[in-house]
Amino acid sequence: MQPNGGIEHACGVVALECDDPGDAGYWARVAAARERSAAGFALVFFSSARFAPHTVTEALAATCPGLRYAACSTAGEITRNGISEGNLIVILFPADRFRIAGHRIRDIRRAGMERIVAQVGEAKRQFVGPAATRSAHTFALCLIDGLSFAEESVTAALHWGLDDIPLLGGSAGDDMRFGETTLILDGEPASDAALLVLVETQVPFHIFKTDNFVPTPDKLVVTRSDPDRRIVHEFNAAPAAQEYARVIGMDPQSLSPMSFASHPLVVRVGGEYYCRSVQKMNRDGSLSFFCAIDDGIVMTVAEPAGMTRTTRAAFDAVRERVGGIDFVLGFDCVLRRIDARNRQVTHRIAAIYRENKVIGFNTYGEQYLSMHLNQTFTGIAFGLGQSGGSGP
Repeated sequence: MQPNGGIEHACGVVALECDDPGDAGYWARVAAARERSAAGFALVFFSSARFAPHTVTEALAATCPGLRYAACSTAGEITRNGISEGNLIVILFPADRFRIAGHRIRDIRRAGMERIVAQVGEAKRQFVGPAATRSAHTFALCLIDGLSFAEESVTAALHWGLDDIPLLGGSAGDDMRFGETTLILDGEPASDAALLVLVETQVPFHIFKTDNFVPTPDKLVVTRSDPDRRIVHEFNAAPAAQEYARVIGMDPQSLSPMSFASHPLVVRVGGEYYCRSVQKMNRDGSLSFFCAIDDGIVMTVAEPAGMTRTTRAAFDAVRERVGGIDFVLGFDCVLRRIDARNRQVTHRIAAIYRENKVIGFNTYGEQYLSMHLNQTFTGIAFGLGQSGGSGP
């Protein structure tokens, strides 16, 4: 444990958090931790409602010159104290234990799969060298604009370009304002972008995901939509919000983020169900989604069940897999946070995160291998064991 809000893990990673934009000493503590740990790269997660992007870039340039980093705005943060909002987190990775390279993919709405695959393939070749297959000690992180409407295509392209390097990550948020998210690579901010972070380490790791929804018999067929904007106008040939509310037994005027978190919609792909969460209800009675939609898709109403049980079971399994957890880098859907609060289990979930030393943020969507997901926790656990890590 480090003084003044920082914590150092067994692998040398140091995490420092701040909940006060006026804390003048925070950046001095970051600079001291960077020097002490000989950090070569940092991940930075921040509430853009509390910490303006330009203040983050200016502070890092002034106090940690030359430090390479990838940063994104959030919809909430996971700190050493559990689940929170309005924070800034800097995670420093020591250069002698982690070899890391960051890459920016611009204009993701228009980039096209072919261009992204080529760009990612070149980034991979530069990172892993001429070897035909990846090292078992390599993984990739994705941070992506959560308001781009492009996460599915970008995630698929990243997965294709990375080949057998496992991928996970989270979609940047903006504190549920749904205006603009920010991604920063080495001091340069952008929207409509994705950041790819390639990591090689001898520290054992394991990539995993967990969710807690159970399908019901209730079906909603998308009969009119705007796929480019992820808006459903009609379910079952009726106004979308009205039909959704009818099926879950609510007044349409009472629909809120808590309703969407408590009654998620899922689609079945290859025998498994994947969440397609509602972002918000629009004034015309249509529904905006966090994931891709289209006419003809059959959605099933699901009910979250046993979040505490399923979350604890997932972490218990991971702990056994990696020989004890040093820390977990986690990407947790903001709707899971809302649902936990609605069901009054936030303190239990926060306790699990504290016990397993989770650091991360609440997302507008999660990436796992080739899939863009909702209402899911995706994470990478770094272990205390001696053997090197591997994918899922």
